[in-house]
Amino acid sequence: MPTTSDFQRMLREAALRVTRPRVAVLSAVHAHPHADTDSIIGVVRADLGEVSHQAVYDVLRALTAAGLLRRIEPPGSVARYEARVGDNHHHVVCRSCGVIADVDCAVGTAPCLTASDDHGFAIDEAEVIYWGLCPGCSTALSS
Repeated sequence: MPTTSDFQRMLREAALRVTRPRVAVLSAVHAHPHADTDSIIGVVRADLGEVSHQAVYDVLRALTAAGLLRRIEPPGSVARYEARVGDNHHHVVCRSCGVIADVDCAVGTAPCLTASDDHGFAIDEAEVIYWGLCPGCSTALSS
């Protein structure tokens, strides 16, 4: 887990001003991958005290635009945020409880970016979502 000074360095390298809310949001997302906005707000408030919803939304937007966070939105789910950026990984989502886990791209250097027909697009990202039941829900279902 990165330290506060690591988060401060990340912000500076992204040409963003270092603020307590930005550091707190980065820390929350690193500690709670795939968290939704309400969960992040709860963690940030536990760390900083009172902070507005809008402030957290603004920070999430700025950090995502700067490439420090990634926003994902599986169908049927609210937006979620993760700190794993810069690679072409995918996700697996439990159909029952909604838990999300990272899945590395199959093989090679970003093979998912090679579409069978790119229709002239300059593709820079592919998003694959695998769906199923997590081990906990599978066990509960078979019991």
